[in-house]
Amino acid sequence: MVFSSIVFLIYFLPIFLIIYHFIDKKYKNAVILFGSIFFYAWGAPKFIFVILFTTFLDFHLVTWMDKSANETKRKLILLLSVSVNLGLLFYFKYSNFFVENVNAVLSVFGDKQIHWTKLILPIGISFYTFETITYVVDVYRRLHKPLTKFWDYQLYIILFPKLIAGPIIRYHELADQITDRKESIDDKLTGFYRFALGLGKKVLIANQMGIVADSIFGSYYNDMGTATAWVGSLAYTFQIYFDFSGYSDMAIGLAKMMGFKFPENFTNPYISQSITEFWRRWHMTLGNWMRNYLYIPLGGNKVGTTRLYFNLWIVFLASGLWHG
Repeated sequence: MVFSSIVFLIYFLPIFLIIYHFIDKKYKNAVILFGSIFFYAWGAPKFIFVILFTTFLDFHLVTWMDKSANETKRKLILLLSVSVNLGLLFYFKYSNFFVENVNAVLSVFGDKQIHWTKLILPIGISFYTFETITYVVDVYRRLHKPLTKFWDYQLYIILFPKLIAGPIIRYHELADQITDRKESIDDKLTGFYRFALGLGKKVLIANQMGIVADSIFGSYYNDMGTATAWVGSLAYTFQIYFDFSGYSDMAIGLAKMMGFKFPENFTNPYISQSITEFWRRWHMTLGNWMRNYLYIPLGGNKVGTTRLYFNLWIVFLASGLWHG
């Protein structure tokens, strides 16, 4: 189920918002959690159990870590939690990729190839993996106390506006909003407006640009003129931006209708004056995640030149793998 689908717009969203609006405040998180589980299970009914299991494991590991005064034990629990989550990500997202490439090498030498049952990629696994990592790391760094209720933690991970395509929300940015947030009619109206704006980007611009790009990219390049090639490239350029930023707008708007404040994910990246500025404006929550949870722990720019470029290489390698 995607935000621009008929099922979501005509059935899921109106029913959810009506129930959420009229339900007592103390049950609102339960309504969001149930709606989020239903939203995810609609598209991936088998993999909902993967999320439920990993959230259960992470919640108790992090609670155990926070209560421990032994620094060695805290680091071991941190390593265990991060390893489990990254292990699941690599298993589901990259097993097929690595096996296909190994087989390609083996075929060159005429060796027997590896037989592998292709795995179906769980929806949104990259996003909720990164967010489970922010939870354990933020608690380890003592940026914020862990949540005391398992259902609140599960809500943080599976909150449906951000579940499929972000933005990536760091734990300390959302923790207090889960347990105590204020809602106003102005937030609901501005949230609805932001959602409608994102829906327009997706349906009226991105989808139409995609038709043009697919048509040109699918044609025989020897018969393609320069002008046609440029039209195809620019159509794809605007398709990918309006698709992704439109989805982010819809997520931010939906969250605001429930009283949550999500960080911005794009700030007009195509007006950037340099590549560096472009990366600061494009998918900003991923850039912030890479900087705070990978680049800075590696030493950031407070190292020698060789190590600096190695750190940058690791960050962009990880970013490239994350994008598939």
